[in-house]
Amino acid sequence: MTLADNILPKPLTDLELHQLAMNIVGKDLEKNNFEFLSVNSKLKKDPQFVCTKDKSLSFIIVKAVLYPKNPNIVEIYKLNELKIHAEKFNASLFYAGVGLANAENYEYPIFKDSDYVVNFNGIEKIC
Repeated sequence: MTLADNILPKPLTDLELHQLAMNIVGKDLEKNNFEFLSVNSKLKKDPQFVCTKDKSLSFIIVKAVLYPKNPNIVEIYKLNELKIHAEKFNASLFYAGVGLANAENYEYPIFKDSDYVVNFNGIEKIC
């Protein structure tokens, strides 16, 4: 370990960014009266949330999207397989894109213990 390793802040890892996005979406789901049946915080393992609301089953896919990418553009690996899976369980499939950027400068990565900006417009129904 060098002196620079102790001084320079560490950018959040992909997993930490994913967990941050999941926390943001989870709070929104709670606020909107979703009940959690299952939570999966693994990267690239969809869906992240299996919930119910008004007796309807919902699968929610969460993606952390770093600036300058648009969090509202649905980019889901194996989307057709997820649609089939949702249909098999008579569930609705939702996408939750969470845009994240460093609050000081959008071009910087997000560092641990630094402020960040969130661009999240709620969940979007896919099917």
